[in-house]
Amino acid sequence: MTPRTAAALSGLLRGKNAVNLAPEQVPKLLATRASPARVEDGVCLRDPPGARYPLDEIPRRDAAVGANRVLFDYARRGMVPEVLDQFSVARRGGVLVDSATLSCVLKACRSVPDRVLGEQLHCLCVKCGHDRGEVSAGTSLVDMYMKCGSVCEGIEVFEGMPKKNVVTWTSLLTGCAHAQMHSEVMALFFRMRAEGIWPNPFTFASVLSAVASQGALDLGQRVHAQSVKFGCRSSVFVCNSLMNMYAKCGLVEDAKSVFNWMETRDMVSWNTLMAGLQLNECELEALQLFHESRATMGKMTQSTYATVIKLCANLKQLALARQLHSCVLKHGFHLTGNVMTALADAYSKCGELADALNIFSMTTGSRNVVSWTAIISGCIQNGDIPLAVVLFSRMREDRVMPNEFTYSAMLKASLSILPPQIHAQVIKTNYQHIPSVGTALLASYSKFGSTEDALSIFKMIEQKDVVAWSAMLSCHAQAGDCEGATYLFNKMAIQGIKPNEFTISSVIDACACPSAGVDQGRQFHAISIKYRYHDAICVSSALVSMYSRKGNIDSAQIVFERQTDRDLVSWNSMISGYAQHGYSMKAIETFRQMEASGIQMDGVTFLAVIMGCTHNGLVVEGQQYFDSMVRDHKINPTMEHYACMVDLYSRAGKLDETMSLIRDMPFPAGAMVWRTLLGACRVHKNVELGKFSADKLLSLEPHDSSTYVLLSNIYAAAGKWKERDEVRKLMDYRKVKKEAGCSWIQIKNKVHSFIAFDKSHPMSDQIYKKLKVIITRLKQDGYSPNTSFVLHDIAEDQKEAMLVAHSERLALAFGLIATPPGTPLQIVKNLRVCGDCHMVMKMVSMIEDREIIMRDCSRFHHFNGGACSCGDFW
Repeated sequence: MTPRTAAALSGLLRGKNAVNLAPEQVPKLLATRASPARVEDGVCLRDPPGARYPLDEIPRRDAAVGANRVLFDYARRGMVPEVLDQFSVARRGGVLVDSATLSCVLKACRSVPDRVLGEQLHCLCVKCGHDRGEVSAGTSLVDMYMKCGSVCEGIEVFEGMPKKNVVTWTSLLTGCAHAQMHSEVMALFFRMRAEGIWPNPFTFASVLSAVASQGALDLGQRVHAQSVKFGCRSSVFVCNSLMNMYAKCGLVEDAKSVFNWMETRDMVSWNTLMAGLQLNECELEALQLFHESRATMGKMTQSTYATVIKLCANLKQLALARQLHSCVLKHGFHLTGNVMTALADAYSKCGELADALNIFSMTTGSRNVVSWTAIISGCIQNGDIPLAVVLFSRMREDRVMPNEFTYSAMLKASLSILPPQIHAQVIKTNYQHIPSVGTALLASYSKFGSTEDALSIFKMIEQKDVVAWSAMLSCHAQAGDCEGATYLFNKMAIQGIKPNEFTISSVIDACACPSAGVDQGRQFHAISIKYRYHDAICVSSALVSMYSRKGNIDSAQIVFERQTDRDLVSWNSMISGYAQHGYSMKAIETFRQMEASGIQMDGVTFLAVIMGCTHNGLVVEGQQYFDSMVRDHKINPTMEHYACMVDLYSRAGKLDETMSLIRDMPFPAGAMVWRTLLGACRVHKNVELGKFSADKLLSLEPHDSSTYVLLSNIYAAAGKWKERDEVRKLMDYRKVKKEAGCSWIQIKNKVHSFIAFDKSHPMSDQIYKKLKVIITRLKQDGYSPNTSFVLHDIAEDQKEAMLVAHSERLALAFGLIATPPGTPLQIVKNLRVCGDCHMVMKMVSMIEDREIIMRDCSRFHHFNGGACSCGDFW
């Protein structure tokens, strides 16, 4: 609209206050004068500028018929500024304003959209009496307000109309659907039917859009039946809406049935079905549909290109994306923002970040928050976090405000400094209450161990969806907080939130932590069966990991064997479980099965199988797997891999080979490597190498108590009591405290913990009596205490007394008196089990006919029938 026109209209239509003017105050130009003048039939109204010239020659400018014909011709051509100019000229000329004229101008107003101008036109409708008598004017008013986002005003006009037709109802339904008022849409539709109004195809399209947004399948099927009843099933418009509804409700086959039934299809039909298949993770089928129907589809639109390019991005089809890029350039869509954004996203997801950045640099005139978010996400996906941060800053410099997707993408970046900074921006732009942003924030904080910050974010989310609950449960699982995870899950159930497979897998992960009860994981396994999620791959993989980490390797194996589909996590969990429990040959066999299945292995897979070799002294096999990882699978070894290889060599007594391996590492050996070597030096009593390892370790971690303890034990085992005392004095000087040995056992859902010489337990007297009976029985069977594990310069009888009071023995004695005969016992210890206690456990398992499962700081020991799964190699 030109400034002259805007000023004229503003003067003519004073807004709602104009209604209150007295009759004598109304300008004379609002008066109407009839005129018999006509535009000659020979005028070519298909040329709007040319149509003005004959009109200018008419003696009486206020000829309503001629003015309206020009006005309507402008409107048909979509020339909104010309419509408003012509209306202004006609009003100044005193042309009669009828309902058709006002409807035409209101339609132009809604397409701008300009609410202020619409309110002024509403005032004119009221003054001229067209707001209640004419259905067309009232319908146009409703439609104008809805298109301008003024839903309440639109409803008010609708309710005030004495007569309504199907177009009126459809305008209201469409506006409510666009305003996300989905419940109101359904209520209005049923009210419309109750009042006897027959819906048309546009009515059904609006209602089906609301149903699709809600995912209300039952309502959608009812509306589908209504569309058939009223003869709209053959309408392309309705069929497209039906496909969209069924796809968003997850019924892909029903959407395909509607598509196959259609006699006539337009490009929207093809786009809708492809988008629906993509939405339901049927990308390959959608791409096949595109290839098979390319000739039938006709000329592709920008929506088609955008949809197919998104398919290429998800399927990593770089070659097809490049071909489509050429088609985009050929057909002139290179200036279309959504198409170019889809191309940039496809290139970045295919690993071609440079091409994505080139496309982004070419779209300077059409950049919006979507394109900025896409390129930032691409940088993060390709590991270029600094560039993502730079682009995020430049986006804000260009005055493009981030949305919830931008913030969520930035929070995925693994930079510890980002969460607080992004959090501040989120609060500033008032996005902290949106579930997706809140979930991304708490996931980011939990990634860096800030459980309290994550919990505070979780409490701030106003409408918590299942994703937010699952993210918070995952945070508790990462922190090893089984109690917090269980409490949160129960609270979620009380609030009526139905868990999904990711919720269940997160809480099962939390049950794998050492402090969790043995039976808690079983309970959540039962819950997964109740909700029918036990076959979901994320849940079954979590179950395999949980059972193996809680000592029940048989249950882990059963779950693993029942899996119909296995991912990398499933295989890694099973191999690692076998390795931790000392079943090295089973770990190797599972590794070979994984290799035969064609699953791409990663560093965790090789770490698990090498660990299995380590726990059984399979040095040659472990070296072969390490070499295969580097040579055949092109996986660069990490510090964990080298630490595992150091453990493999040093456990077997190959200390020279161990030092050669450490010297040949491509990076300096870390604390993990030197601690592993120091532990082996204690086993093999190599004082010199032990001191060397301890010096390296203390330079890296001077306040780690385990280093001092291991070194002092090496000196004590070698009888170097003076050097041992010097290490202890150094600990006191540096104020380093030794971690106390602690063991715990769960009996009847209660965890009982013990430390050496502990007498705080209510049943201490019975425990020590039982221990005395056990030792007496064992000595009768040939047991002789190995006092070399008591690293103190004291008498032999005192050493024997110290061995008897070890924490794992106290837990064992309590388990024997607190459970029925034959009940398996499971004990956890925070330190490595000593050799004498290991012997006692083997003998007790035989004389008591019990299976004893013990988890120390390095592995599981299964004692049964006088033998251990570790084969005395640990």
